[in-house]
Amino acid sequence: MTERELFDSYNKDVYRTCYYMLRNTQDAEDLCHDVFVIVFRQDWKSVEHIRAWIMRIAMNQCLNLLKRKQSHLKKQSQIQLLHEQTTASVKSVDTIVLEKAAEEEWEDLLKQLPEKLMAVITLRYIGELSLAEIAETLKIPVGTVKSRLHKALKIMRKELEQNQNLWLKGENQFGTH
Repeated sequence: MTERELFDSYNKDVYRTCYYMLRNTQDAEDLCHDVFVIVFRQDWKSVEHIRAWIMRIAMNQCLNLLKRKQSHLKKQSQIQLLHEQTTASVKSVDTIVLEKAAEEEWEDLLKQLPEKLMAVITLRYIGELSLAEIAETLKIPVGTVKSRLHKALKIMRKELEQNQNLWLKGENQFGTH
């Protein structure tokens, strides 16, 4: 496999993971570039599990950047909305609004998670890594991956239920006026 083939095979996964960890397109693009600079400076052809290895480098770069930003900004980072994706098919306004609302709700839920939990959720559902690949990427036991995944989903589920209850109460108040 050539460097170009390696890049073409994994750059979308790396970018997507960086974007969901950082929620900033420019930072994600920069880190994606940095990840492949690091990969190409290593003896990547001798790495047995290349995808997990690359994703571990990406995750470490993301976590390092988040730590640097937190020390400078003290949790004042904002989430940028996803770029409008161009599609060949035309979508109805209702479909676009519903998709945007779902994306925003997902990002709101993710931003409330601690970094360790956000990393596991991002790798599992955005990066589509297996539990074993996540464990290898983060250099933690599979059992820890499972417990973090369970805890993160529990937090997200609880938050969704609270949001739904608030929405329903708002509907009831609106309907009684």
